[in-house]
Amino acid sequence: MPPAIETVDLVKEYGDLRALQELSLTVEKGEFFGLLGPNGAGKTTFINTLVGLVRKTGGEARVFGHDVEGDYQQARDAIGVAPQEFNVDRFFPIREVLEHKAGYHGIPADEAAERADEVLKRVGIYDKRNERFDWLSGGMKRRLLLARALVTDPDLLILDEPTAGVDVQLRHDLWELVTELNEEGTTILLTTHYIEEAERLCDRVAIMNEGRKVTVATPDELKTRGTDTISVQLESTPAVAPDLKAYAHETSVSGDHLEVRVDDGGSIAPRLLNDLEAMGYEITDLEISRTSLEEIFVDLTRSEDRTVTRSSATADDGESDHDLEREQEGVA
Repeated sequence: MPPAIETVDLVKEYGDLRALQELSLTVEKGEFFGLLGPNGAGKTTFINTLVGLVRKTGGEARVFGHDVEGDYQQARDAIGVAPQEFNVDRFFPIREVLEHKAGYHGIPADEAAERADEVLKRVGIYDKRNERFDWLSGGMKRRLLLARALVTDPDLLILDEPTAGVDVQLRHDLWELVTELNEEGTTILLTTHYIEEAERLCDRVAIMNEGRKVTVATPDELKTRGTDTISVQLESTPAVAPDLKAYAHETSVSGDHLEVRVDDGGSIAPRLLNDLEAMGYEITDLEISRTSLEEIFVDLTRSEDRTVTRSSATADDGESDHDLEREQEGVA
C-alpha cells in the first residue's frame, strides 16, 4: 500500500523565491500527521501543491500513489480540505453548498443529498441546514468547513488551522471529532500554530522552516531534544553556585533558590540531591520543569540568516485564499 502522501525533492519557486526547497516528506496511510512552522514556512504552498492548486517547479508529489499532476483527478478525489479561510458560497443554504461540493467530485445528486445530511449531523449543525453561511456563528462556520471537507468521504483529510480563533469548547469538540475520524481510518494532515494541539493529536509532526523540512519526529521524541530545569530551594543562601559541571549545562543562584539546567531532570535529580548534600547544603524543596514542545519548536525554527523574505510568505498565503475560492466554485 503506498503512503498517503509522498514527496521527493519537492520545489516550488515564485520568481527568485523558493517557497518549497527540495522537500521530501512521507505520511503513512492512517496516520495523524502534524505540519508545524512559522508564517511563510511553506505549509500552505505544500497543501496547495497536493490538491493541484499550485504547480510544482520540480520534484515529485503523490497522494496514495497518484501523481498530483499526472493523476490529478484520482489524487484530488482522495482529499478533503478544511481551509483556514472562510471561502464558502454565501448565496445558497449550507446543505446545498455541500451538495454542490459533492457534485464537483462526480457524486450523484441523491447520494450527495444523503451525504450532506450525514456530515451536517456529524459536525453538529444539521438544524442549520437551510440557513445561509453568513447567518451562522463563527463556530458554526468552522464546523461547516469541516463538513464540506468530509462530504466526499475522503481518505486524506487536510485541516489547515482548523481551530484558529475558536473558543475552547469548540476546539475540544473538533479535537474529539477528528480523533474519531482518524480512528476510523482517515489519514489526517494538520497544520496548526497551537503546539498543544499537535502534541495532543498527532502521531508524528514535521517542523518546516523557510520551505525546508527541519525534522520529523513524535512529540515525545522532540521533547527529548530539549533540556529540563531542576529548581532547588535551600535552607540558606549559598555564597557561590555549587560546581555541578559534570552534568549541568548551566547553574544559577537567586537567594536561597538554585536552578540547574540538565538533559534529563528525572534521572539527574537523585544525583543532584546526593551531590548537594555531600557539599553540605540542606534542601527544603525540589521541582522539575520539563521542556515544552513549544520551546523545542522555537529553538528549531530560529534562524540568524533568513533566506526567505516576507514577500515569499505573502506569495504563499496570498495564493491560498484565491485558489481555494476557485476550488469551491468548481474551477480547480
